[in-house]
Amino acid sequence: MSENTEITKAAVDAVVSDALKLIQGATDLASLKAVRSQAVGENSGITKLSSLMGKLPGDKKGEAGKLITAARTQLNEAFSAAETVFYQAEQNQKLLEESVDVTAAPMTQVLGARHPLSLLQDEIADVFIGMGWEIAEGPEVESEWFNFDALNFDADHPARAMQDTFFVEPVEAHLVLRTHTSPVQVRSLLERELPVYVLCPGRVFRTDELDATHTPVFHQVEGLAVDKGLTMADLKGTLEHFARIMFGPDAKIRLRPSFFPFTEPSAELDVWHPGAKGGARWVEWGGCGMVNPNVLLAAGIDPEVYSGFAFGMGIERTLMFRNDVKDMHDMVEADVRFSKQFGVVL
Repeated sequence: MSENTEITKAAVDAVVSDALKLIQGATDLASLKAVRSQAVGENSGITKLSSLMGKLPGDKKGEAGKLITAARTQLNEAFSAAETVFYQAEQNQKLLEESVDVTAAPMTQVLGARHPLSLLQDEIADVFIGMGWEIAEGPEVESEWFNFDALNFDADHPARAMQDTFFVEPVEAHLVLRTHTSPVQVRSLLERELPVYVLCPGRVFRTDELDATHTPVFHQVEGLAVDKGLTMADLKGTLEHFARIMFGPDAKIRLRPSFFPFTEPSAELDVWHPGAKGGARWVEWGGCGMVNPNVLLAAGIDPEVYSGFAFGMGIERTLMFRNDVKDMHDMVEADVRFSKQFGVVL
């Protein structure tokens, strides 16, 4: 466009036509923004025409100004309309990408939960802590002396045999996977000041096959009390209190004569389970008795001054007949459907 070019309607219409083509060529907000400078920017046709206003005679400036103003208004409206279309298209696309299918099955996050055996073990511990007892723990790989000798097991006792006990190689090291938590009782007698009242929960190992009622890895809880003047009456009272908390206020116990190397006299412990499925009944729960004097001597305690009682039962067995669990596999196969029956407790 030369410097002598006048601002005519034809010239303005040509500039507007070119600018509208640029707007129509835009495909989204980003490209529309890019063509704005070409259509109405400093180097655009409409701007160049506007720069001629100063060279026009005074009687022609009014008409030229109206043409330029009308052109800019038309272009601004075209840009505004295109922006609205592109903005709405982008919003529709975003809604489409972020849409939720309300007919689809929901994705739920299941809260984790502790295993029923862990919960029961803690519940048992709380019972004895409430009576002033302490919780004691020990290693799962144990010295043969703590596991057998200190507990008055003879050298030829069947429990020492390979078919009952996992021995750690080399056998000459005299290390075993503990077969009960009783070694923790011996350690407690050696490490603590008398009197001693300790509860010993933990995992134990025996060479049993996994079936409905047995597993090679299971949990026991054992109790030991050593003090002056303890008798079988103290043992019976403690176990009755324990049984009533575990199985309800109508639960009761009975002691049947038995034999264990580390207690004398010894007894099998039965509990009357009033809430048992199929009706109340007696269930064998564990073993107990007065601590054998030889066990006290092994720990350097004078059996003429001190006496004690001990008891032990399986946590899996307690869970089985307390909650009517039929198969040991349910406890070890980590199926969340089993744990859910006991509620989600974190």
